[in-house]
Amino acid sequence: MPLDWTRQKLLVANRGEIAVRILRTARRLQIPTLAIYTQCDATSAHVILADEAVPLRTHDIDPASNARGYTDIEEIVEICVKHGVTLVHPGYGFLSENANFAVALQENGVSWVGPRPDIVRCMGLKHEARRIAQKAGVPVVPGEGVLLTGVDEAVEVARTIGYPIVMKATAGGGGMGMMVCTSEDDVKARFDATRERAETLFHDSGLFLERYITAARHVEVQIFGDGQGRVIHMGERECSVQRRYQKVIEEAPSPYMAMNPGVRENLCQAAVHLCESIRYNSAGTVEFVVDDTTGEFFFLEMNTRIQVEHTVTEAICPSLDIVELMLLQAATEQASTTNAILLGKLDRIQQYFAHPMTDAWAIQSRVYCENPDANFKPTPGVLQYVAFPQPLPEWMRIDTWVQTGTTITPFYDPLAAKIVIKGRTRDETLQLMLKALQECKIWGPPNNMAYLRAICEDSIFAEGKATTMYLTNFQFTPRAMDILSGGIETTVQDFPGRRLGIGIPRSGPMDSLALRIANLVVGNSEGTEGLEITLPAAGCRIFFHVAAVICITGASAKVTVNGQEVPMWAKVIVPKSSKLTIGKVHEGTGQGLRTYLAVRGGFPEVPQYLGSKSTSLGLGGYQGRALVAGDQITLGSCTPTEADRALSLPPRLIPSYPEDDWTIYCLSGPHCDEEFITAAGSANFFATRWRVSASSNRMGIRLEGPKIEWARETGGEGGSHPSNIHDNGYALGTVNINGDTPVILGNEGPDMGGYVCLCTVASAEMWKLGQLRPGVTVRFVCVTINAAQKLAYNVSSLLLDVARVMSTSGEELPDGESEIYEVTASSDEHRDPKLKVLEAPGRLRVTFRQAGDAAILVEYGDAKLDLHVRARIHAFEDAVRARNVKGVWALSPCIRSTMVRFDPDIVAQSDVLAVLMDAESSLPVSMRDVTFRGRRITFPIVVDDSWTKDALERYMRTTRDEAVYLPSNIDYLAKNNGLVGGADEALKLLVNSDWLVFGVGFYLGCPFLVPIDPRCRLVGQKMNPSRTYTPRGAVGIAGLVAAIYPIDSPGGYQLYGRTLPPWQTWGRGADFAPDTPWLLRPFDQISFKVITEAEYSEIETQFDAGQYKFTIEPATFSMSDYTAFVESIQPEIDAFRRHQAEGVASEEAREHVLLSRWEQRRRAEREAELAKDPTDVSRSDGEQAETSGFHVTSSVSASVWKLTQRPGYTVKTAEDILLVLEAMKTEINIEAGEENVGRTVQAYAHGVKEGAMVTPGQILVVLS
Repeated sequence: MPLDWTRQKLLVANRGEIAVRILRTARRLQIPTLAIYTQCDATSAHVILADEAVPLRTHDIDPASNARGYTDIEEIVEICVKHGVTLVHPGYGFLSENANFAVALQENGVSWVGPRPDIVRCMGLKHEARRIAQKAGVPVVPGEGVLLTGVDEAVEVARTIGYPIVMKATAGGGGMGMMVCTSEDDVKARFDATRERAETLFHDSGLFLERYITAARHVEVQIFGDGQGRVIHMGERECSVQRRYQKVIEEAPSPYMAMNPGVRENLCQAAVHLCESIRYNSAGTVEFVVDDTTGEFFFLEMNTRIQVEHTVTEAICPSLDIVELMLLQAATEQASTTNAILLGKLDRIQQYFAHPMTDAWAIQSRVYCENPDANFKPTPGVLQYVAFPQPLPEWMRIDTWVQTGTTITPFYDPLAAKIVIKGRTRDETLQLMLKALQECKIWGPPNNMAYLRAICEDSIFAEGKATTMYLTNFQFTPRAMDILSGGIETTVQDFPGRRLGIGIPRSGPMDSLALRIANLVVGNSEGTEGLEITLPAAGCRIFFHVAAVICITGASAKVTVNGQEVPMWAKVIVPKSSKLTIGKVHEGTGQGLRTYLAVRGGFPEVPQYLGSKSTSLGLGGYQGRALVAGDQITLGSCTPTEADRALSLPPRLIPSYPEDDWTIYCLSGPHCDEEFITAAGSANFFATRWRVSASSNRMGIRLEGPKIEWARETGGEGGSHPSNIHDNGYALGTVNINGDTPVILGNEGPDMGGYVCLCTVASAEMWKLGQLRPGVTVRFVCVTINAAQKLAYNVSSLLLDVARVMSTSGEELPDGESEIYEVTASSDEHRDPKLKVLEAPGRLRVTFRQAGDAAILVEYGDAKLDLHVRARIHAFEDAVRARNVKGVWALSPCIRSTMVRFDPDIVAQSDVLAVLMDAESSLPVSMRDVTFRGRRITFPIVVDDSWTKDALERYMRTTRDEAVYLPSNIDYLAKNNGLVGGADEALKLLVNSDWLVFGVGFYLGCPFLVPIDPRCRLVGQKMNPSRTYTPRGAVGIAGLVAAIYPIDSPGGYQLYGRTLPPWQTWGRGADFAPDTPWLLRPFDQISFKVITEAEYSEIETQFDAGQYKFTIEPATFSMSDYTAFVESIQPEIDAFRRHQAEGVASEEAREHVLLSRWEQRRRAEREAELAKDPTDVSRSDGEQAETSGFHVTSSVSASVWKLTQRPGYTVKTAEDILLVLEAMKTEINIEAGEENVGRTVQAYAHGVKEGAMVTPGQILVVLS
């Protein structure tokens, strides 16, 4: 009679790939399942796959201690009882060999999917298992199976056994807790540390000694017992390829046994006999060490659980599922009866494995997130690209838990995937494994896939001759470069970056010309990714494992290879095992800000994100961040050829970087006219030499100089300052006037916002922005569109000349220069940026404004928010898209305008303008009878939530504690809009109306929203200064417009609630895709559904896991219905606006007083700070400022295991260990490095103490 699995419920007490693997079998058998998870696993694959999921240690917010939840016996048993669990499968690791856990489950009526607890206990202690094996007549390794009392006894026992010996933790497993000693001195030196480590890892300090067999094979036998005395074997597996005593590659059958078939039969029978002697039940593995020379085999240990490598055995036996057998055995024991299904399966398996394999072979490679070149140091981080062949060929099996976007944490074993290959012969299987390792992609931090390929290509392994010492002497050189020091900021960038709009920054190199030239010099395409090194004087050092062809361009720096200076702007050949240093500039040649490194072949395993490898806002590049010491980047085909030689560019092909005064050619507009700025103000702006502020970065270059001479008092509906306008699109390189401060929007700048933009840098001049150092001056010179095109032509010519020089091995080109700087300024430097104004009776005025040479701002009507205007813009965009203009790549609509973005290399400004005018003329005079098809999307929202309150409390503690909008933004909105019902009325208005998406942009798909009902259109000022932190999903108002923050970020909107973000970085979920990680589109309608914070926390987890589905309905927006609705409530609208105007006037007056008082207090505090002793560097909160000295930083996320030095210690060698970190049960020594030899430890950085968590790039030690 078949089992009724639906009456069971299985809890998988594990995580990662084994949890997923168990759950898949349970799903096939239709067993209801329950997963458990810790904080860092909340969105893991096993949580998603299970029918139910329960968090562990919800009271524990510390990530490190919370991560230990998988070993919390009491809580897991409690979950079992509470949720009606009948079966628990422990997988491997964690509690899988914990007899106390098995007993606790059984005492609570839950069946343990594994052997009896007494078997788990006695076989789990290695010295006890050794005794049982001896009693059963199974050979054991020469040694003493007694626990040692101390180091003296260890020395005596070792003398008796003879060296080498291996010191073993009796409770150890997975290769941990073992130490080889070759002499008495080794035993004395390592005994205490090994015992201490055993206690830490296994809570049992017991050690014993065995002879260490140097030329050994590790061979194990998979067995299964029914608990009644019957035991079968499923053949052997060989696991000799090990690093740090942990398996890397396993195969079945054993290549050694294939060459020694007589040994195989005896080995398997010994395993069966041992397990029969203890009436073993369930699956298990008996491990042996086999003398490679004599063929003698010895019992090593028994694993009373499923093994990582059980998949190899399954691969060579059709339809074998060891997990299913374990579940059947547990259910049979639960029912206290025999099971014909189980017995039948065991009979078939026994018959199948009765004879050696002749036509099936399987090999498994374990893919670990670790760095083989750095002693297998774990490499936690984000897997930025994961791809396996789809569909999988029948000869390949992938057991994994990872996908693109998975974060490998430092808390657990770094196993990411198992690649299992089946073939007819070993040679065939090995070739298929090499193919699989090439086709499977797991890109992010370093992993061991290249190492695995090297092993599979090695003749020793290919011939089946690998012993357990094989990897000890295996030579592996990664085709990679290591970052020894990343300097101030070193990032991966490529040209042209991303060109998507909707708030996704362009990114790419700030000085694209320098990187493009460097790429051409080394033989790459000009768009190949390279490194952008900001302030090279701060020092950037890189170690090349292999020979490579490189070129360094950009800001002047001293460049050395192994201490020998090499030229910039030249092809340089770096020998293998060499150190490249990009450091201090030569005296008097401090031009520029950013240096660029191109390497032939680029960085193939830095994946593209949204079409580019550029680093931006936590996205793209290498881990979405600047490079830090310890990072390793895989190189492409970087090897020099015989024809390669050092070669420098002619000076005339090297761009000039002024030391102090820069001139940048720009185009007037979009707002450089007397509607916004006076004629005199415009002339003064272009006449001024603006100084670059130290507050500049890749987002924007802030300029210091005279105040702007505005032509108006306020920005009207756009805001109270004359620089304010209704939000509109921004062009790349536009000069944005933020208050009275000009800011040149850089590669990471927003593509939408609410400030006037006076002029826009010509596309061909954008490279100059990357070299503007703080303190230099800049003058803007207006040019015509024709002059801008001439500049672009000159840049293209320069690049062609570079390519020709390199292709002719440096032969000089014909006379002439790429006249990169020779252009003529516009006859009217400050000419009107309005390209065309369309005005006709009855039609809305349309102004076409120049926004550089690559965009046109199309502006409708007066500066008023009007839904009819926004509807016309929507219709206009449809008409433009219908014309399918080649070169127009994005339209960015907002309140009363749309920014049309185009590629000037493909289509001329005049041609784009003609198309836009034609599209506008095709529209009807009135939008009243127009309807728009769209979507209505429901967002869950928590109003007046604790997360936004926390953001405000942070703001009050760290930024400003007194303002009209403090302590409550909601109370302020009520007062500012004259609402007699206070905060409750404000919240009611904000959630009761549907909202219309006017625009999507600024940053990462951020929507700009306006309530459809005019009576719900509350207004509020921006916080001044802005917050430094806003939680993602926060909803706030500035002016008349609301926004939903897509990520944690700074911000100034008045917050009133929190919803789900409209951005999903990895495109997970039914409403997103990897190439469209944003949700909203212009003219979508949004409604809010109020929920509780508890409900939000639950759906936020679902959202992050890609399991949340928004309610999305088709919707039609009728302008005639809207107009009729507005007309019907016009008196109410008028009354609302009167009260609103009164509220705004009152609150603005109050804010003026509060802001002045705060500014006066700030000035006084600054003056008091300046009067302090200049040698006092303590922070106001008591932390020691790390403002001087030299720093050693962390390269990984880890916990601090041990601080090894004291302040005052002087570094003697580069290998001096300053502290020890721990990640994934691995100790990571943090060495001083050669640059710190002779320096003195000043202090450990703030917060660095034993047990503390540290992150990549975090300062660990300060030296003087």
